[in-house]
Amino acid sequence: MKSYEVNFDGLVGPTHNYGGLSYGNVASQSNSQQSSNPKEAALQGLAKMKALMDMGFQQGVLAPQERPDVAALRRLGFAGSDAQVIQQAAKEAMPLLVASCSASSMWVANAATVSPSADTADGRVHFTAANLNCKYHRSIEHPTTSRVLGAMFANQQHFAHHAALPAVAQFGDEGAANHTRFCRAYGEAGVEFFVFGRSAFDTRYPAPQKYPARQTLEASQAVARLHGLREEGVVYAQQNPSVIDQGVFHNDVIAVGNGEVLFYHEDAFLETDKMLAELSAKLAKVGGKFQSVCVPRSAVTVDDAVRSYLFNSQLLSRPDGSMLLIVPEECRGNERVWQYLQGLTGTGGVIREVKVFDLKQSMQNGGGPACLRLRVALNETELAAVNPGVIMTAPLYDSLTQWVERHYRDRMTENDLADPQLLLECRGALDELTQILKLGSVYPFQIN
Repeated sequence: MKSYEVNFDGLVGPTHNYGGLSYGNVASQSNSQQSSNPKEAALQGLAKMKALMDMGFQQGVLAPQERPDVAALRRLGFAGSDAQVIQQAAKEAMPLLVASCSASSMWVANAATVSPSADTADGRVHFTAANLNCKYHRSIEHPTTSRVLGAMFANQQHFAHHAALPAVAQFGDEGAANHTRFCRAYGEAGVEFFVFGRSAFDTRYPAPQKYPARQTLEASQAVARLHGLREEGVVYAQQNPSVIDQGVFHNDVIAVGNGEVLFYHEDAFLETDKMLAELSAKLAKVGGKFQSVCVPRSAVTVDDAVRSYLFNSQLLSRPDGSMLLIVPEECRGNERVWQYLQGLTGTGGVIREVKVFDLKQSMQNGGGPACLRLRVALNETELAAVNPGVIMTAPLYDSLTQWVERHYRDRMTENDLADPQLLLECRGALDELTQILKLGSVYPFQIN
């Protein structure tokens, strides 16, 4: 039976703005308060989806959230009609309104952790929505995320869904941004790789001093238990605290894996040699041959990696076994990074080609190609059970492009977020989107 890794990319929402909400994310903070372009952001994301589809990769789309989140503002004490809630928040607590308008759900690498059926005890694909409790603006996402994933992967024979972990710091879970999977083939048993920034209960593990470590060891272990993973099919590794303090807020900013290959920076992890040996040994037990590609700090500094998002790239398998690296335009703009990539593809190694995409709107808010996609490994039977409305096709691309053109503004500032009309525009757009993607009623305004 054939198997695939399907990339489900987040569709950028109509309220895409630069609120500077993510402490520890250098790009998010440095571009705070600039004017954004939601229409351009959504079209840039769709262009990447279509390009990968045209290259022969399986591609899907994941819907954005309802924003502003008026219900979240009501829970914080704002009252009256929807318009009055927005106006009161704008007057009394603008940072809370900005947070309730965040379009950060576009970075669906944080939506959930996914384990393929070949790895799980019950032979189903398992999803656990991330609680994202480190940041308020993201912690309000998981209820809608769970409903959207449930509408996409509805067949209970093939798919199992778990609620987000308890929303406390000890179980901070950032989803697939700190998780990858190694395997010989997507439909075969593999080794799931969980990267954590700190331990909540074990003081033997060091922690960063400047920025928060968002993923805990305990959260990763809980997800592995929920998904029914075998101990011999799991490896836990700690992110280097010093790189977190340099702006590496998720592992996918400093490393990316696919198939049998880990592409990582020399300073990404603690106890790197031990971790590599464990990955190699466990992958060998299921017939795989682990390969690591280490980028030395002498060629690319951590600062280069953070500013270019070299590692927040998509590593994709070609039919001939070689790999393609999808990077943002910012990599070409960094001399050291671009020189390294030119040398990498010229060595005859497993990474043979680099393709560059313009994702400036997302990048300025702190998310690159890897942030924009949730990877789901599926065999052909499972793929056939996925809601077909969310699988990218040429007609769907055309429909979504036209939908964006109709509904999105081409400029968004903090003042625009205070306009009650924006909520009506967003709800109208999302109501139409659920029909295009055949999701049914997944948004609060459709349910309540």
